[in-house]
Amino acid sequence: MYNLSAIQKILENRKSGILGSTSMNSAVIVPLIYIDNELSVLFEVRSKQLNKQPGEICFPGGRIDSTDPSAEAAALRELTEEIGIPKQDMTIMAPLDVLVTPFRGVIYPFLAELRSLEELNINQKEVDHIFTVPLSYLHQHKPAVHTMKIHFEPGEGFPLNQVPNKQAYTKRYEEIPEYFYYYQDYVIWGLTARILAHFLDLLKRI
Repeated sequence: MYNLSAIQKILENRKSGILGSTSMNSAVIVPLIYIDNELSVLFEVRSKQLNKQPGEICFPGGRIDSTDPSAEAAALRELTEEIGIPKQDMTIMAPLDVLVTPFRGVIYPFLAELRSLEELNINQKEVDHIFTVPLSYLHQHKPAVHTMKIHFEPGEGFPLNQVPNKQAYTKRYEEIPEYFYYYQDYVIWGLTARILAHFLDLLKRI
């Protein structure tokens, strides 16, 4: 028999999560480093041998494992595994806004300072190479913004006739803005560009 005391006992020490979150949750680092005395953002170019998104640009990071004590720890571990920078050469500055995606789970971004690239050791199985972009360049060159449409289509056997206002669901879609940053021969877009745009928007307060 349900009662309020039993419900409260179950929930009183529970930490809230994100509804719909999956095991695909990941964490990334937006790395800042001084290059020639100019503060810059570091990016990775994914290995062309990878099955997923080969050759695309991303921030260091990856899936949060069950052995990771936190999303922040996962982000630091992935950065070290991918480009070899030891933890003593980096400092987490702050978390950025959590990004909830329809296909890639939840992404936890963190802003970090890198003090040196002297011990850089790129894992070629995951990363083709890295590059940096001055923050001043990103400030001066606004991204191109395009629209991506995500269509929703009822699956086979879906009881659409039981849904009130069913006509609203037959051709339903959502529009998502996609940002494109261009630097030299590089094209930064997708979730990486969305996180970058969020970070740059925060800098407008300076």
